[in-house]
Amino acid sequence: MILNEEQVQLQDSAKALVADQWTVGELRKLRRETGRGYPEALWRQAAELGWLAIPFEERYGGLGLGLADLGVILEELGRGLVVLPILSSVVLGGGALRHGGSDAQKSAWLPRVCDGSAVLTLAAQETDRHDPYAVDTTATPNGDGFLLSGRKVFVPDGHAADAIVVVARTSGAADQRAGLTLFLVESGSAGVTVQRNLLLDSRVAANITLNQVRVSADAVIGTGDHGADVLDVVLAEAAVALSADMLGTIQQTFTITLDYLKVREQFGAKIGSFQGLKHRAARWFCEQELSRSIVLQALRALDAKAENAQLLASACKARVSDTARLSGQEGVQMHGGIGVTDEHDIGLYMKRARVSEMLFGDAAFHRNRFATLKGY
Repeated sequence: MILNEEQVQLQDSAKALVADQWTVGELRKLRRETGRGYPEALWRQAAELGWLAIPFEERYGGLGLGLADLGVILEELGRGLVVLPILSSVVLGGGALRHGGSDAQKSAWLPRVCDGSAVLTLAAQETDRHDPYAVDTTATPNGDGFLLSGRKVFVPDGHAADAIVVVARTSGAADQRAGLTLFLVESGSAGVTVQRNLLLDSRVAANITLNQVRVSADAVIGTGDHGADVLDVVLAEAAVALSADMLGTIQQTFTITLDYLKVREQFGAKIGSFQGLKHRAARWFCEQELSRSIVLQALRALDAKAENAQLLASACKARVSDTARLSGQEGVQMHGGIGVTDEHDIGLYMKRARVSEMLFGDAAFHRNRFATLKGY
């Protein structure tokens, strides 16, 4: 479970860019703005470095690498709390096309995803909690196409997307896996309404309403009524990719806190010398290392299309969600009162951990999914 030479180079390039072009203070500035919600200059640099092209085939402008390589980048971005729509465009929207798109769809959109000139995303969630098959959005046959109607919530970077992969129901009842179909919908289509929302951690998601949105039959991604076959893979990849981002956040939270324990004094001694805090820090470090191992294993299993890839994806997100929650709590508590002030970065790391914990299923969701997949 170590990085190869190419991945080390990717890691170094990500570290250098974050150190040179980003500070956590930029996050505070972004939350006061009403634009795209991420620094566009940094997005262009990420594209120039080839980060957005990592998992795609070379014939579509990609580098032909894997999620394990992209995970190295996401880990460093998570360490700095960098806000870029890589997860949305490359893993979610781009991933849906990569796994289920037609050659025409891939040719039209993937080169633009790779060079950063277009942003894609996935609109799946309709309830307060992650429940991928609870879909009431309808796709009604209409002539040689479909009419889409429904409402999606928590669409990552949906306000900035040029096209949205919409999960709609073409048959069956809500909560059924069968009967789902994926559609590629351009954001400017008539009947699409987008509401921009600022999340707790200063990232942006959107609520999207579809009112009789007309799409052609060519907008279908994959096979009608069997969209869950693509959706399951995309959401598993998103859960693990997000876990890589969370791993970076966890590691930096630990580093910041460890540095604080070495300088903060109480009762004439550094608080890091207190046995109780030593034990808590040791446990935290162990959980961090276990999380690192499962992230690396899950990323590589997805790349290899291993039989247990879906199981590992849920095990990974469950484990890392638990560690992220522990990390946020311990980071703030060990800092004391200053940890809950906006002026100190540690509180921003806690907020990022809490939001990421819930996205694409929390620990409880993924434990239940793991049990279901195992037939328990």
